[in-house]
Parts: sequence; structure tokens; C-alpha cells
Amino acid sequence: MTKLAKFKYVGYSVLALALLALPALAQAGAGAGDNQFTVNASKAIGAGIGFGIAAGFAGIGQGLVGKGATEGVARNPGAAGNIQTMMIIALALIESLVLFALLIVFVVIGFQVTPK
Repeated sequence: MTKLAKFKYVGYSVLALALLALPALAQAGAGAGDNQFTVNASKAIGAGIGFGIAAGFAGIGQGLVGKGATEGVARNPGAAGNIQTMMIIALALIESLVLFALLIVFVVIGFQVTPK
């Protein structure tokens, strides 16, 4: 069996188990009062995991930008100024994407600034 076939087999198995588990997550008629708490908790967990993934991949991207910049300066020291400028712009754009992800997290969990 090839790796792709094994991956398909495992993927379909996990999907089938997830779909079979859905009825177990259904709430009874009396548990409807707990629904808002569950929704808020799920939003917070999902937002935290999503932002963690976004920040982690942004860190990887920033590391790759730094690696590319140092390799470029090592190959052509005369272009160090241009490379540094492009690197700073790229790092700023990556960081802006992380801040945008943080904004999305605040919107998802319903963060509201209350004026005092």
C-alpha cells in the first residue's frame, strides 16, 4: 500500500468516526440553557487555537525572511542596504497579518470596548 493510500485510509477513517460521534454531542431538551456558555467557550478555544496557528506560521515566515536576507547580503554585500529595506518591509507586512488575525480573534469572541 502506498503512502497516499494509507493517508486516504486514515483520513476516511477519522472522518467516519467524527461523523458517527455527532449524535453523542446532541443536547437534550433540558440542556438548552447551557448552550450559550458552550458556544462562548467554543469560540474562545477556537479563537485561541487559530491565533496560535497564525502567530506560529508568522514566526516561521519571519525566520525565513531573515534567513533569505542574510543569505542575500552574504552573496552580495554591496546590496545590503536594499536587502535590509526590503526585509524590514516584509517583516512589517507579516506582523500586520498577525495583528489582523488578532483583530479577527477579538471579533469572533465578541470583544467590545465599553466606554466609561
